[in-house]
Amino acid sequence: MKKSLVLAMAMALGVTASAYAANPFSDVPAGHWAYDSISKLAAAGIIEGYGDDTFRGDRLMTRYEMAQIVAKALAKGANVDKLAAEFADELDALGVRVAALEKKSDNVKITGQFRYHYTMTKHDGAKTHGSKLRSRITFTGKVNDTWDYVGMLQNEQDLRDEVGNEGTDFQRAYLQGRLGGVKVVAGRQDFVGTTFDDLVYGSRMDGIKISYGKKINVMGYYGKPSHTSDAGKLTTRAVGAHPDKMFGVGVKADFTDAIGLHAGYDGFKADKGVDKDAHILNAGLDFKFGKDFKLDATWLHTNSDAAKAANGSSNGMVFGLGYKGAKASTPGSWGLGVKYYHAPGGAVVQSGWSSTDPLHPIANEGFKGLYAKANYAVAKNMVAQVEYWDLKGRETNDKYKTLWTHFVVTF
Repeated sequence: MKKSLVLAMAMALGVTASAYAANPFSDVPAGHWAYDSISKLAAAGIIEGYGDDTFRGDRLMTRYEMAQIVAKALAKGANVDKLAAEFADELDALGVRVAALEKKSDNVKITGQFRYHYTMTKHDGAKTHGSKLRSRITFTGKVNDTWDYVGMLQNEQDLRDEVGNEGTDFQRAYLQGRLGGVKVVAGRQDFVGTTFDDLVYGSRMDGIKISYGKKINVMGYYGKPSHTSDAGKLTTRAVGAHPDKMFGVGVKADFTDAIGLHAGYDGFKADKGVDKDAHILNAGLDFKFGKDFKLDATWLHTNSDAAKAANGSSNGMVFGLGYKGAKASTPGSWGLGVKYYHAPGGAVVQSGWSSTDPLHPIANEGFKGLYAKANYAVAKNMVAQVEYWDLKGRETNDKYKTLWTHFVVTF
């Protein structure tokens, strides 16, 4: 046994060793440097020596012998978490549960996602293709009983060329918790605006969101869109709109298990005289019928300077119908969904759609058309999905067709 280990184990018990004057082992004389520490450990029942009253301190211990000592120290309440972590496998074999260590290890939860996707877009007879691998690792650390810290690393690999261009960045960092009955999320976070859908905005926000209530949920937010372009401004779908502030209020009310209403306002403010502002109102209805069907309808009104410049329509509707849905935890589960868009000009600022890039030219004028999806859980925590858009501009009738497929693994 090393000198430092004997002393550390003795100090972990928090009792002075001078009280144990009797020599517990014949081969540890009173003048030995480890006498007091060994006396203390022996008196506490943590070390026993050998049947012939010897300690044999010069002999190398096996890992199982050391694990037995750590187990006894833990039973006495000693703070030996680092040793417990080192000998965790041996302690497990001995049937020892290290409760303190388990509690600490549960303080941080690590989850992940791996996704492969392929997309194809057709416009004016020309086709473009995309293919990427994306990996995400999320860390959730418990601050206290009501607050957590969440951080997320993301890596993307572009498979469209032989180089395999990739990048890794720290994409999420926020605190989430409650102040009384108010839920608070503050920091760089995933965010969907007040439409409770990702049509208008479904990207990252640097800011704060607060919400209150269950049956009637009221929310508000303030922050700035995440900067995603080389110029340091948000790459928006509305040409000329590069907001550096975003804010809004919304309400969602579930009157029954089958009927719910939502309404809200989203504002995107740019530097005065430099870029364009966008102001979007919404109101909608959700209706569940049968066991597995859901119908939704949303009215949208925009007051977008960019949309006005493009002579875009300011009012529109979105209708959706969904059936079931694949659940990662339930192999064999599946779902279908369709939507019809008659979206107003300037409504799409930075949606969470997988195919929004092709919409850039028609974001200001508005667009109309169909969307369909199908998903299936091929195994536990493995889900495949296919999506298809068939859209065209409301003023120019420019056509865009997009096929998106992805396979997502979560752990």
